[in-house]
Amino acid sequence: MSASNDKILIIGAGGQIGVELTENLSTIYGSSNVIASDLKVSPYLPNNPFEILDALDKNALFEIVKKHGITHVYHLAALLSATGEQNPMFAWKLNMESLFHVLDLAKEKHIKQIYWPSSIAVFGPTTPQINTPQYTVMEPSTIYGISKQAGERWCEWYFKKFGVDVRSIRYPGLIGWKSAPGGGTTDYAVHIFYEALKTGTYESFLSENTTLPMMCMEDAIRATLEIMHAPAEKIKIRSSYNLSGLSFSPKEIADEIRKHIPNFKMSYKPDFRQQIADSWPKSIDDSSARIDWGWKEKYNLEALVKAMLDNLKTKT
Repeated sequence: MSASNDKILIIGAGGQIGVELTENLSTIYGSSNVIASDLKVSPYLPNNPFEILDALDKNALFEIVKKHGITHVYHLAALLSATGEQNPMFAWKLNMESLFHVLDLAKEKHIKQIYWPSSIAVFGPTTPQINTPQYTVMEPSTIYGISKQAGERWCEWYFKKFGVDVRSIRYPGLIGWKSAPGGGTTDYAVHIFYEALKTGTYESFLSENTTLPMMCMEDAIRATLEIMHAPAEKIKIRSSYNLSGLSFSPKEIADEIRKHIPNFKMSYKPDFRQQIADSWPKSIDDSSARIDWGWKEKYNLEALVKAMLDNLKTKT
């Protein structure tokens, strides 16, 4: 699966996806060959070489690539949907300029392959919300979504124009237990487990029947590795692939948690994130990923809730 001279750089390694991706890549390539980077040292990544990196600093990025002989970059640094709405100009700058820095490194043949995540945030209120197709209306209503949509177009352009091997998945909401969530609209589905165990209550910032596409972090990491390790001829889409795991509402996840914590109480106080959630799909058609590179999810809601509660009990 991995060549002996492959060297991986993960930008944004301290984030929710980055921590688990770094661990998984270290298992495949060896910790010494997976260089983690972020704005500050992460306590979750004690075994990897670590570089302090501002993703907007192109020169610093290039120096790290040269220093370690980097061949593959997983570029995860971004300001997410809810956080991005609070600081739109910086969100646009960070999400776009940092992507250009990485794409240019590949165009100039300094690195061989890029992974860059997109998101269901590329869709908007005019998008069909049930089984959202791979190719459809995309009128995103957040700066995060606008930047991801633009990023998809640039990735495809760099592939067609310069042969850059860039691969991407449109992540749904991701639910994991190894690190804290990072300011996304779907983060309630992570916070709810912490509060269920700690206080037995949770106040959701989304209304009870707001159904959104979600995915267990373990499935998301596996999909990321599968698309990156697939032969190039199987990657037919160079903008970003739809990816689906499961869809549920706050009420449905609360009901499932009650099977483990019978006295768990859920209340609802929708805030500005409700409007963001209302503009997103309820379910995703990911048949292209299934056909092209064999994607298949493992976790349903029952398995997800059990895994989250079991692991967080051990963690806390």
